[in-house]
Amino acid sequence: MIHMEPIQVGEHTFIGVEVKLPKTTLLTISNSRGYIMCGALDVGLLNERLADRKILAARAVGVKTLKELLEAPMESVTTEAEQLGIKPGMPGYEALLKLV
Repeated sequence: MIHMEPIQVGEHTFIGVEVKLPKTTLLTISNSRGYIMCGALDVGLLNERLADRKILAARAVGVKTLKELLEAPMESVTTEAEQLGIKPGMPGYEALLKLV
C-alpha cells in the first residue's frame, strides 16, 4: 500500500510518502529539490555511483513513521546535501528547511 500526505514544516509544504512492503516500510519526505528518507536510502551509492546527479538527500535510521522521520537525527547525508548545510545529527525537519 502507498500513502501520500502533505507535510507542513513551518510555512513550507513537503510530500510525505509511505510505502508498506513485506516486513518493512519505506518513508520519504520531499520537495522538488531533495528529500530525507528512512534507512533504506543508500547514501554511499548516491555519493559514489550517482555523484553526477548532485542529489540532495539525507537518511535517518530506526524510524517507522513520517512523524519519526521529521524528528530523527540524520544519520548520513549526500555530499551535495552537506554542501547545502545539511549535517549528520540534524533533525529531519531542519534538513528539510535547508531544501527550500
